Amino acid sequence: MTEVRTIVCLACYFKGAAFLEEAKRLGCRVILVTSQKLAEEAWPREAIDHTIYMEESGEHWDLAKLSLRVCRLAAEEEIHRIVPLDDYDLEKAAFLREHLRIPGMGETRTRYFRDKLAMRAQAREQGILVPDFAHALNNARIDEFSRTVPGPWLCKPRSQASAIGIHKMHSPEELWKVIDQLGDERSNFVLERFVPGEIYHVDSIVFGERVAFARVHRYADPPMAVAHEGGVFCSSTVEYGSPDEEALQEANRQVIAGMGLRRGVTHTEFIKANEDGRFYFLETAARVGGAHIAEMLEASSGLNLWAQWARLETLPPGEQYQLPEPRGDHSGILISLARQEHPDTSAYDDPEVVWRMKRHHHAGLIVASPSLERVHDLLRGYTERFYNDFFAKQPLPDRPSA
Repeated sequence: MTEVRTIVCLACYFKGAAFLEEAKRLGCRVILVTSQKLAEEAWPREAIDHTIYMEESGEHWDLAKLSLRVCRLAAEEEIHRIVPLDDYDLEKAAFLREHLRIPGMGETRTRYFRDKLAMRAQAREQGILVPDFAHALNNARIDEFSRTVPGPWLCKPRSQASAIGIHKMHSPEELWKVIDQLGDERSNFVLERFVPGEIYHVDSIVFGERVAFARVHRYADPPMAVAHEGGVFCSSTVEYGSPDEEALQEANRQVIAGMGLRRGVTHTEFIKANEDGRFYFLETAARVGGAHIAEMLEASSGLNLWAQWARLETLPPGEQYQLPEPRGDHSGILISLARQEHPDTSAYDDPEVVWRMKRHHHAGLIVASPSLERVHDLLRGYTERFYNDFFAKQPLPDRPSA
């Protein structure tokens, strides 16, 4: 970089340390906006030039207050980029970009990566295969959906993350009961046909409206089932060059092109339907995948998505992004709620273990190997041991906690 540029990073949850560190290393002035409640978290202080603390916790920031705080900053120095580090920060960043006329996705395009109704409508318009869906608002449309689309159905919040707030319904009576309970909030939900199958995710680096890098992984169990019914979260590499991997790479390219992302990172999920073996688009997000997926991907490729995202955001105008040469290893991750406050995973001592989770009441490991078969063997054995050694279960909250 030839000049110091100011980059404002929004983080209503504690994440993105590698982004902040890389932006600083590249010569940026780094401003962090986060919740006062997160002040004592292990932020990389040496990489942050100034911190703005919001009084509200979680995603519940007051937009008017946020705008005022950032505008006061902009009165004193030029802001070149505004970057949301969490899913819940996407809309805040889009609003601020629009208001300050700063480059990046505006509010309309951001909806394609945040609003489950908008992204489904856009995907269908672009000819991308999606499960049947309907807005949970108009009574006649809902009635038609329940009569013409075979159940069961899901009712999903349009702007919630992960599996929070999702309801599964098996009859029209059950569907209407959920709609009635939503009351005036029903416009914020979308109905979708439940498609049994295996869930995959594709995590990408995008530059110049093209996918510069992407890796395909498969969840051992659907994240919604793990969240609602309890279980060990597990994901691993899909065999390179296999029919599924090639089909998902192409489907991912179609989604990125259809949503119009110019640069950034994405986490996109698909389901391979048991019924017809086809891949259906489920959702996409213009951010690094959660649940330490970035660490799993780095273990196999050597690429840190947070750091690469920082490089994309700080490129001077006209300069091309150069992708580092990725490794072709394989990796997998296991995460479980733990009965113990500080679970001890030292007995999992195979040399392929490259990362261990450090979080209260959580046990987690990442394994990596040149051999995909070895990764799968380790994950199978470790999953069984996790259930015996650590596994705990608690109800899924209606909303995320800070």
